[in-house]
Amino acid sequence: MTQEEFNDKFREALDELLQVLADSPDVDLEKFYSMTCVLENLSFFTPVLYGAIKK
Repeated sequence: MTQEEFNDKFREALDELLQVLADSPDVDLEKFYSMTCVLENLSFFTPVLYGAIKK
């Protein structure tokens, strides 16, 4: 898997997770917003994650 493929798959997984959480009526909106920010920031670290997995 190339780094671009990894980035795309990782981003898709994060988007899917956010969609499931957004559709859940049990999610606290403040916590959801905070989690969204954390997950968005995680997407910036995909090159680091990819490098760590490849080693």
